[in-house]
Amino acid sequence: MSDDEVIITYESLYELLRREKYRPELQKLDVGFYENALNYLREKHAILNSQENRDSIFASCEVEKTRTQLRNIQSILKQIYEKREAKLIQLALFNSRNKASANNESSLLPEEIALFDSLRVVLNQYREGILFSLLSNNQQGLPVKKEKPLKITSEINKDKPDLNRIRILATLPEFVGPDMNVYGPFEENQVTDLPEEISERLIGNNQAEVAE
Repeated sequence: MSDDEVIITYESLYELLRREKYRPELQKLDVGFYENALNYLREKHAILNSQENRDSIFASCEVEKTRTQLRNIQSILKQIYEKREAKLIQLALFNSRNKASANNESSLLPEEIALFDSLRVVLNQYREGILFSLLSNNQQGLPVKKEKPLKITSEINKDKPDLNRIRILATLPEFVGPDMNVYGPFEENQVTDLPEEISERLIGNNQAEVAE
């Protein structure tokens, strides 16, 4: 276990969500929180796979219990992220308006710093280009209108992962992929396109096959 790795449990995640919900400031989390959460989900999926392959009269009960817990964990993680996302946006807005750092910037996780810096740069750019130009009666300082504002989307699509078309061999519940996106649920014989890493993992676990 690395120095930054912290054991995550269902109870600890629920407590983190409760604090993030009911406290106005961005909560301090361990530096490796997202990576540790991903490892925790992988462990739960491994347990589920083991239970699904077990031949026991209690197997179906255990499988359903683990599936329910996985869905709850994914829901908690989603809520934690969205609560922090909203606070991060407000923090960037405060920073742009006051030109000063707020005390809880130190609570940002490494994965959140890039988003915060990007938001702050864009807010500063438009605040200076629009508000300051209006107040100084400087029309030349207004941002130039762009006819094609969707250029960013095309740039994002360059990094879109390769997809493989596969056929699901058994009913699968929702799960979180290595990219932290939620996939599923899937029905038996359903044909779908999934990122290469995920599709190969399902095929390797005999849960899917290449679709023609």
